Amino acid sequence: MRRTGIFFHYQDGDRLRDFPAALAGILQKDNVFFFDAFYPGKPPSCFELEPISEDVLLRVHTPLMIRQVKDSGAYQGALYSAAGTVAAAVRIWTGEIDNAFVFTGYGDHHAGSSFFGGGCCFNGAAIAVQELRHRFGVSRVAIVDTDAHHGNGTWQIFENDPDVLYACLCPGSFEERRSKVNIEVPWTTTDDAFVQLVTDGFAARARSFRPDCIFWNWGYDGTRGEYGDMGLTPGCHVRVARELVRAADELCSGRIVVVLCGGSRRDLAREIIPRLIGVLCQ
Repeated sequence: MRRTGIFFHYQDGDRLRDFPAALAGILQKDNVFFFDAFYPGKPPSCFELEPISEDVLLRVHTPLMIRQVKDSGAYQGALYSAAGTVAAAVRIWTGEIDNAFVFTGYGDHHAGSSFFGGGCCFNGAAIAVQELRHRFGVSRVAIVDTDAHHGNGTWQIFENDPDVLYACLCPGSFEERRSKVNIEVPWTTTDDAFVQLVTDGFAARARSFRPDCIFWNWGYDGTRGEYGDMGLTPGCHVRVARELVRAADELCSGRIVVVLCGGSRRDLAREIIPRLIGVLCQ
């Protein structure tokens, strides 16, 4: 069984209100480790999640942008969201865990080096990539994005970086350059077609690219009835998880970090997230 880390912080909003209670039966597994941020009155956890320093943020984001996030009132939540992704990557690389799921409250992929929006304040995956490079000399990293919207921030940060494969699956025109690819998904698709796009569009490229680690910017906003509805069923996300875990096992010793991005419905979060984590910890 894989050792799976779950990184969580307590946040405002409705979509994650059922967590971590909805993970009952998962958190009790011997191969699952729960890391959370310290807030007064929170439930006990195995380990605490520490915030990252501003120096770490500055490896990706400009000083002006960091000040703007501070002024927005979302700084603490954004900081712990990014901290979870960084901590997951570091603990995977040091061999403490094999893979991870990161709960975020302030998105990820719409935050660029000097801009933010769309519910994303800091780009946790990008910060984690730079931390792995800074601390461990990690070279090649792959990021696959199955949120229903284009990850314009991640694309911009790594646009000229040949050692990052970024594959974004979303409605919009197809584009590919310098190991960055926007894979066009029809506005309405099927589970089978979407899984095939992940397999052909990302997994095949990853096998040629040979990454040291995979980050998955995952959103469930493309599920039927969500604000980015592409016609996907909840089960589609579980199937994609199996494909990506299989690719990580083959290419990079199982090292994959799943970062929660889009999605708003509380019932879908409660239904899909435990099933997805269940794939990680098998």
